[in-house]
Amino acid sequence: MSDQTRSERTLKVLLYSDDRSTRDQVRLALGRRVAADLPEIEVFDTATAPAVVKAVEDGAFDVLILDGEAVPLGGMGLGRQLKEELDDCPPILLLVARTADAWLATWSKADAVETHPIDPIRLPEAVASLARRRLGVTAGAN
Repeated sequence: MSDQTRSERTLKVLLYSDDRSTRDQVRLALGRRVAADLPEIEVFDTATAPAVVKAVEDGAFDVLILDGEAVPLGGMGLGRQLKEELDDCPPILLLVARTADAWLATWSKADAVETHPIDPIRLPEAVASLARRRLGVTAGAN
């Protein structure tokens, strides 16, 4: 990705959680840019599963972050639904309550898993990795 392309484009991240504090923690951890070799991010918040489905159908997102603890429909079930119903589903990062829950990501077809509480180092690294894969960018490329 050239410097010009990087400056003109934003990395579009869809964030799903019914919990405002979780959304705030994720936004804070991600900051404005998850990695120097990627464009600035633009985070779109959603608090309901129907809003996620509509947003993903209507928009071109680079990464989806789904809260596995959201209610009434958690990110695990929603992630599986999106992966099965969409031909070109963006990569999904699933937030789970416990490390022991990470095995459920296999069932949900998530591309990456992070645990609560939000880790401000690991979360941006995981999002950057998924974004690079989606955009075809090599780590550290300028």
